[in-house]
Amino acid sequence: MKTRSFIRQTITAATLAIALLAVSCQKNASMEHKAIAPPGKSVVNVYLTDDPSLVFDKVLLDIRKLEIKVEDSSEMKHESEQQNDVDDNDHHGDTSGGWMTISINPGIYDILQFRNGLDTLFANGTFPSTLGLRKVRVTLGAGNSVVFNGTSFPLTVKGNDNIIMIKIDESTVQLNSGGVTNFWIDIDAGRSIRLHGNDFELKPSVKIFSKEKAGGLEGRVLPKDANAIVMAISGTDTATAKPEPEGEYRINGLKAGTYSLVVHATANNYLDTTISNVVIRTKEDIKIPTVTLHK
Repeated sequence: MKTRSFIRQTITAATLAIALLAVSCQKNASMEHKAIAPPGKSVVNVYLTDDPSLVFDKVLLDIRKLEIKVEDSSEMKHESEQQNDVDDNDHHGDTSGGWMTISINPGIYDILQFRNGLDTLFANGTFPSTLGLRKVRVTLGAGNSVVFNGTSFPLTVKGNDNIIMIKIDESTVQLNSGGVTNFWIDIDAGRSIRLHGNDFELKPSVKIFSKEKAGGLEGRVLPKDANAIVMAISGTDTATAKPEPEGEYRINGLKAGTYSLVVHATANNYLDTTISNVVIRTKEDIKIPTVTLHK
């Protein structure tokens, strides 16, 4: 009980630390799987990435299945006219109306491994090039857990709703009909897990994007004992990175725009610093000079 109380305090402190600097989420990843679409087919490659948790050592998700919804123009029109009913059916696992399962390696994934530009090719498949990609659906199993200070705790899914349903937004995902579409599923671990009574509860906060419609930045923060976090803030959008042990960090999947880069020290009385007017452009990566924090 004391451990959960301490974690509750830690979650609250971490949430407030980010909230004071306006939190939202996004991130991308690095390497792309090269493929050529067969004649008459479109190829889709799905990558898994993560925004960091400032609390847990591991966030282990039991991912059992991934499906995509593909439709022709008449089906799209029908769905738009019956939007609410169709969305409810899709969310509850309806397999009609264009849903198809694509190949994954089902199992338990520590999503905290996929940060600072790291990712994994999670799923790939093909579908007829006459159809358009509309939605993604992820099914979770029961083997979800978190690790805090070396101790494992079960992670229950809120409302026993084990389906994550995501609409494809063409403002953030580049769809290449008859070619190869690469996109990333970004699971925000920090915003997805809450204490509900004495239990840890998962309500997934998820976004998807492709690098054709995003930019990125990278750099380094010193010293190590400042235990800094880095936030790229533009209006109400905030992307967060937790640097590696040697200080390197990377934030991908940023919308084009002008950002403030806030380096927030969480330990040993180091002072925060802000770099203003960082301009992010689509399909470009910006190198930020090394930031050294001082007391």
